Amino acid sequence: MAKIKVGVAGYGTIGQRLADGVAMQGDMELVGVADMMPTLSIQALNENGMIGANGVKYNLYLVEGADKAAFDKKRIPVAGTFEELVGKVDVMLDSAPAGVGAKNKEIYKKMGVKAIFQGGEKNSVADVFFHGYANYEKGVGQSYLKLTSCNTTGLIRSVDCLDRAFGIERVAITIIRRVADPGDYHRGLTNALQIDKAPSHQAVDLMTIMPHVDATGILVHTPVTHGHIITVVAKGKKKVTKEMALAEFQKHPRIRVVSIDEGFKGNASLFKYARDLGNRRGDMYEIGLWEDSIVETGDEIMYAINIPQESVTIPETIDAIRAATEMQTTREEGTAETNKYLGIGKFK
Repeated sequence: MAKIKVGVAGYGTIGQRLADGVAMQGDMELVGVADMMPTLSIQALNENGMIGANGVKYNLYLVEGADKAAFDKKRIPVAGTFEELVGKVDVMLDSAPAGVGAKNKEIYKKMGVKAIFQGGEKNSVADVFFHGYANYEKGVGQSYLKLTSCNTTGLIRSVDCLDRAFGIERVAITIIRRVADPGDYHRGLTNALQIDKAPSHQAVDLMTIMPHVDATGILVHTPVTHGHIITVVAKGKKKVTKEMALAEFQKHPRIRVVSIDEGFKGNASLFKYARDLGNRRGDMYEIGLWEDSIVETGDEIMYAINIPQESVTIPETIDAIRAATEMQTTREEGTAETNKYLGIGKFK
């Protein structure tokens, strides 16, 4: 079977991780990445000989409006134009800034290429609002899929895990949200917390993908950069005990159960652990779930999870490639292949 050819639009925080994720898949080929400016990420890639994950050579294409002279000045090799990249692939992973993906879709449609968009785009850009575990089959054979946001992706993993085992009727969430990614300055230097109006979009998005679950939530912005923390209160169709929930969480490949006693005191502990593991860029594909946080409250169960915002959506995006191109037609097969190549669940 020929490898699925994939391109990435936007080599930023998510795009560079998408490129690495594709390069790690034994049944996919990374054709190239596209961007507009010789950013620090592209300069670093060039300094490494344009070699990314798994020793794969990354070819760079320029989007419309890019100044090729700026790339030439830094001696960054350019393979061609954005449309030339699109013409060589089966699927484009679009991680361009919000709103740009919708414009890029016109190029994808014109050239008959499937595309998968990240959470910053409006849902209307896609045929399916997609999650690898919760609604994989709805994406099978579709032309345009859109991923959920980082928080929603991790949240749905945990809720879907319990829902498939016990049936979940209702969840209430509180999101303690990092204010910016590491290295970002556009939010300014802050010493404050900020609360959004309820319900948070993550609760609304969860109901879009899991319409049988009633969800609501509150979001609080915090002046940190390494990961979000979400607390979840879930009501099952029957009472779910701590032992029952813990057993299901421990089986899930993309959930890493941790404890405070082990030294996982918070978001920074998980980021440091990922670096100590030698993970590229300190990334972790799994969400962290504190065993110590799982408590029964009446007939409800409560727990807390950590969301590694820079990398958590990468596995589900790879799942989306598999669904859209019908490489695998069931969630069990598709997620298992993605997990295998990304090394997810090997700690279980």
